[in-house]
Amino acid sequence: MTGLFTLLPEAVTAARADSKDLILGQLAALFAEVYDLDRDAVLARIVEREELGSTGFGRRIAIPHARLPGLGRPVAAFMRLESPIEFDSADGMPVDLVFGLLSPEGAGATHLHALAAISRMMRDERMHEALLEAPGPEVLFSLLSNVIDRDAA
Repeated sequence: MTGLFTLLPEAVTAARADSKDLILGQLAALFAEVYDLDRDAVLARIVEREELGSTGFGRRIAIPHARLPGLGRPVAAFMRLESPIEFDSADGMPVDLVFGLLSPEGAGATHLHALAAISRMMRDERMHEALLEAPGPEVLFSLLSNVIDRDAA
């Protein structure tokens, strides 16, 4: 996928968990499996960032993100949760959409631009509803990749 970050079809999934910690663990495992990364290193970086303040974006969305040494370019993963979980979001709402982002250690501006692009996409009310109503991972990936590709053009 072109654009500010790579999102592969295998990195888009439905997930089920009853806590923020379990979701972060599943997100780290998804990144590790799809992008051939070390799960423990990914989880440690995501948790370290989360300890600075919740990445619960508001409006039932979380954008856990971190920078990871040795990564070649930003990569993303997306999880739609089967039921909302508490995420310590700024608006106090539970989360049911999780869009993870990992960037190379030194990717300052690139990381921020990718986060901004994800934030814009997730703030779009029609996109938010479409993601919640999509029948499965294939449709979720199609929705996300259409926006990502359009923004990259």
